[in-house]
Amino acid sequence: MTTFSDITPYIHEMAEKSIRNNGIRTEMYDRHHVFRGLRDVKGNGVVTGLTEISNVQSKIVDENGNVTPIDGILAYRGINVRDLVKGFLHDDRFGFEEATYLLLFSELPDMHQLERFRQTLAEYRSLPTSFVRDMILKAPGKDMMNILSRSVLALYAYDENPDDTSVANVLRQCLQLIAVFPMLSVYSYQSFQHYHKDKSLFIHLPKPELSTAENLLQLLREDGQFTKLEAKILDLALVLHAEHGGGNNSTFTTHVVTSSGTDTYATIAAALGSLKGPRHGGANIKVVQMFEDMKQNINTKDEGQIKDYLVKLLNKEAFDHAGLIYGLGHAVYSISDPRADILMSCAKDLSEEKGFQEEYEFYETVARLAPEIIMSKRNMYRTVSPNVDFYSGLIYKMLDLPLELYTPIFATARISGWSAHRIEEIQNAGKIIRPAYINVKEDKTYVSLKDRYHF
Repeated sequence: MTTFSDITPYIHEMAEKSIRNNGIRTEMYDRHHVFRGLRDVKGNGVVTGLTEISNVQSKIVDENGNVTPIDGILAYRGINVRDLVKGFLHDDRFGFEEATYLLLFSELPDMHQLERFRQTLAEYRSLPTSFVRDMILKAPGKDMMNILSRSVLALYAYDENPDDTSVANVLRQCLQLIAVFPMLSVYSYQSFQHYHKDKSLFIHLPKPELSTAENLLQLLREDGQFTKLEAKILDLALVLHAEHGGGNNSTFTTHVVTSSGTDTYATIAAALGSLKGPRHGGANIKVVQMFEDMKQNINTKDEGQIKDYLVKLLNKEAFDHAGLIYGLGHAVYSISDPRADILMSCAKDLSEEKGFQEEYEFYETVARLAPEIIMSKRNMYRTVSPNVDFYSGLIYKMLDLPLELYTPIFATARISGWSAHRIEEIQNAGKIIRPAYINVKEDKTYVSLKDRYHF
């Protein structure tokens, strides 16, 4: 009897047949005017809906259709993220809870509203009795995103009103998930470390007086200690990952699944499945791994060797042979990614506290050299710049966060945006999202079983 993970010769044979019988060729997309990935050749997204939650802008189009690239703009509910960040940093306070309030309720909270909101999240920051033991520790896994998805689906069984899709009930469910995501992520990692890496098991409880970022750090670290700068920079990263327009893959998934009328737990689990992919939420892991490979293979202070390595990356001759320089370029932004701009200065501050100045300078050198190399090798029509993954990976490394938690931390932030989009879809759409596909397979005649001959 074969094991669950065995790929038998029969399966290999059938897989090859599947590949041979796929008749969709790249040129067919142009012939039928279909935009692969819902993006045209210039990178413009196919419009599939309306939203008030956030806006991503990288260009200005005048009345004659002339396009002028601009520094990237990201706005939450109409408020520029740069201004939002300036506001809470100026006041020397944490911003993730404020950003979440803004995304959910379309207005900035006053001091009383923000404090009440924080208290609500603190009250919800607990899991059902025995949940950690029964759902996480008794079934440890090797992938934190899968454990996180499983845990979210399991919470359905503990909800006395799971299928009510009224705005009030969905808001309650979303707030509970926003509150417990740090716990689900860290506890999943602790179980992985214990059962698969033979590490000591420790489970800390969240503290109601701490922010989301502070709780995440104290839950993760055995001694529960962290510096103020560490917590502030992690909080900033959460703010910048909380939302990014309705067109990103996991948020679009949230809209699609919500439109079917299903419950919140199934919807968020689907979004998590999307975010897990290395083309979406796993990109900053690739950045860190790429830089580690560079450090092992070249002199990182020699710009000539760095350039040669970057060319090899594009030629599929280095690292994972994917032909990509991870952390450079974005589907929308060209001149700059505002999130990367903000994180860049924070990464510099953190590198000085943590003794990573040399590594930070290495990242800066790659950020300076790579765009020109990409432009020349790819004959691109627009500029490229570092994206948010370029610096978030470095920041997480300096915070001593394990690679396994990079994407769950992304999810801990993005659950705020997903929640806002789920509520918006419930309120405004009212129709199931059913995209159209053009069938390009020619008609065939049915042949009875006795007359079929395959050699």
